[in-house]
Amino acid sequence: MTDHPGHQDPPDAASTGATAHDSDAHGSNAHDSAANDSDAHGSDAADARAFHELLRGLRVWDVELPSFDPATAPDEPLPLFRQWLREAAEAGVPEPHTMTLATADASGAPSVRTLMLHDADERGWHFASHRGSRKGRELAVRPRAALGFYWAGVGRQVRVRGPVTAAGPEESAADLHRRSTGALAAGLVGRQSEVLGSAEELARASDAAWERARREPEAPVPSWTLYVLRAEEVEFFQGDAQRRHIRLNYRYEAGRWVQELLWP
Repeated sequence: MTDHPGHQDPPDAASTGATAHDSDAHGSNAHDSAANDSDAHGSDAADARAFHELLRGLRVWDVELPSFDPATAPDEPLPLFRQWLREAAEAGVPEPHTMTLATADASGAPSVRTLMLHDADERGWHFASHRGSRKGRELAVRPRAALGFYWAGVGRQVRVRGPVTAAGPEESAADLHRRSTGALAAGLVGRQSEVLGSAEELARASDAAWERARREPEAPVPSWTLYVLRAEEVEFFQGDAQRRHIRLNYRYEAGRWVQELLWP
């Protein structure tokens, strides 16, 4: 037989007080939880609106931009690239030799990161890393890549893509040892893209690497590899405040460079 609440013995005063207190606490906690959830959702929505407004309010190219007449462009992209990078540096663009490098793994999943250009010559665009890094592993299975340069101060960008080859150990070592002591120390630390246990572990390895780099400026780093991207396509983009951007594309076909203008 099921008891009916009306037939139960009344609780004593102590239990009544405890029950009432628990009930108040439960109600208060539920109310506080709902209020906190509401506040959190409201805060998230406000943050989203503020972020959207920030993006919409950011200005682009609020400076006088240089002109570019594609009719004056050279027959090959390398001289124009060197000119544009030099002009970006002269205009005060910070670190104009930084670039994005896009690679892909065996399944085609892309990766992108920012690194330094080491050279650009008749062979191609040069950069370096450890063979065991993510970019090194991806280039080993898919030896193609794309580069992107963006110089906001002059409203220009350059995109480069093509096959990538790894230089030999002697040229790779020479590339590293032409760079700074800090670059050598970073190379000696190695283990790029591996999981790091703690910041303290990195600090110990870095201190030891800096000490060795100062003591042995020619210290070998066998995994350090110079890569050269041989361009098959190079696009030059000159921004325009009225959005009449100029895009000049170079494609390498049948042993020569072909130029074409692209819609912005």
